[in-house]
Amino acid sequence: MEQSFIMIKPDGVQRGLVGEIISRFEKKGFSLRGLKLMSVDRAFAENHYSDLAGKPFFNGLIEYIISGPVVAMIWEGKNVVATGRKIIGATKPVDSDVGTIRGDFAIDVGRNIIHGSDSVESARKEIALWFPEGPVNWQSSLHSWIYE
Repeated sequence: MEQSFIMIKPDGVQRGLVGEIISRFEKKGFSLRGLKLMSVDRAFAENHYSDLAGKPFFNGLIEYIISGPVVAMIWEGKNVVATGRKIIGATKPVDSDVGTIRGDFAIDVGRNIIHGSDSVESARKEIALWFPEGPVNWQSSLHSWIYE
């Protein structure tokens, strides 16, 4: 099974959307394998977003991520990276469909609620960074009701 890293950003935490977001992934049938509420320091945030370091919005993004607590998660399931991106919606909320997290809850790209891995390789790197202890290994009793 594939794994993805999902982070509820400070605006999502402040707005009380943690339960709603977790619920959407659970209702889809994905398994939660890791969960942390944490404050992120500048060096850690810069490491996480190192691929965006040359972008003009980089400093603002870092300030945003360190502005309050985030919820870091590992989700597991068949095609969880691609499906998770669909659940999340487009980076720009205006381009996100109604029914997606960003389409339902976000207005500005600079306050877009949530981050999700964009590839299996990115997920591996992000999970290793955020969860050096690794995921929790368990299987839901619902597994056979979700997967054939």
